[in-house]
Amino acid sequence: MPINILMPALSPTMEKGNLSKWLKREGEKVKPGDVIAEIETDKATMEVEAVDEGTLAKIVVAEGTADVPVNQVIAVLAGEGEDVKAAAAGAGKAAPPAPAAAPKAQAAPATPAPQASKPAPAASAPPTATPTSKPAAGDGDPFPLRTFASPLAKRLAKEAGIDLGRVQGSGPHNRIIARDIEAAKSGKGLRAPGAPAAAGGTAIAPSMSDQQIRALYEDGSYEVVPHDGMRRTIAQRLTASTQTVPHFYLTMDCNIGRLLAAREEINATAPKDKDGKPVYKLSVNDFVIKALALALQRVPDANVSWTESGMLKHKHSDVGVAVAMPGGLITPIVRHAESKSLSAISNEMKDLAARGRARKLKPQEYQGGATSVSNLGMYGIKDFTAVINPPQSTILAVGAGEERAVVKNGKIEAAHVMSVTLSCDHRAVDGALGAELIGAFKALIENPVMMVV
Repeated sequence: MPINILMPALSPTMEKGNLSKWLKREGEKVKPGDVIAEIETDKATMEVEAVDEGTLAKIVVAEGTADVPVNQVIAVLAGEGEDVKAAAAGAGKAAPPAPAAAPKAQAAPATPAPQASKPAPAASAPPTATPTSKPAAGDGDPFPLRTFASPLAKRLAKEAGIDLGRVQGSGPHNRIIARDIEAAKSGKGLRAPGAPAAAGGTAIAPSMSDQQIRALYEDGSYEVVPHDGMRRTIAQRLTASTQTVPHFYLTMDCNIGRLLAAREEINATAPKDKDGKPVYKLSVNDFVIKALALALQRVPDANVSWTESGMLKHKHSDVGVAVAMPGGLITPIVRHAESKSLSAISNEMKDLAARGRARKLKPQEYQGGATSVSNLGMYGIKDFTAVINPPQSTILAVGAGEERAVVKNGKIEAAHVMSVTLSCDHRAVDGALGAELIGAFKALIENPVMMVV
């Protein structure tokens, strides 16, 4: 029986992908493990492996096609002994497959396609509207307004962290449908939290439309640069984080004089490879990653992720590191950083950063983690606050190390000082606990010998 090859979900949050390249052509033999295509997500370009054996009968989605929905048929595979032409002819008649039960990276999900001779089933009926009761703001009305949303819209809103009560519906009877959630992701059709809704549950949207914003500027005085998938994803996730995660911030100044001296000595004595180049070159950020990883081990109650059903207490310190790249950023994760040497962390970060900028990271290399580091010191930034990347509960913003006047034993003297700010999710990390964590970090970063004992 012919097999439908579907657009795979390469991460739990992936909804669409770009089919950048086919590596197999129609008529070619395919066996499990063969790389058949390259899929570009908002963060990376992934190779997709076949999971079945046969002949590639029909390419349904051409390479270069953008925004292909997850679980859409992208090709048809003819099994051993099957008529390739018949399988290809039936490609357009195959019924839409059911959504995959769970996403899988590096493998294209496949489902048996109906025989070409069988007619496609009738389209399914529109989804039943699901009412969500929401009281009107401030009027004390015992009869609450009801926001109607389709099951798909509810799922999309939940994944994007969007409050359905703020979305203006465009479906029948003001029902919220999938396209309303897509619009809401870019800020359209949203009303401010707590703002009253119009009769019938329709939201009043105070945000300005694209047209209203453009009207404020003279024609020809600007260029419209369309958002790519990465920029949209960054906007959606950071907006969701600031709206749903209660942030608070703790700042400390760290004297990094000993760290700079240790770094210089370690780099000067680093062994050389066969070409005479040092096998590692430590950066200040490598010390920051190690110190934060060890601090989480010293304060294990802060090494957590919030879920509605309970707190996830992590056994290891998986530290993400923000890496700038064209069009946005990515946060590759150093796993088990508490047990790795500074040289190992340094070399791993160089590899992760290079592959991240080239969009070659696998989802498991940038998803999850317990905390993150965002360092803008190289740009001369003294201090700043960073937005938490859920499901992490903290992120450390690192400023530039600079000479400052400090008071020591009643005397003013110069010292190399670096300011750091810890952003905490107040649901998971309380003020005293956050203070304990940043205090542990300060103790380690100011005494780097403690990182190697």
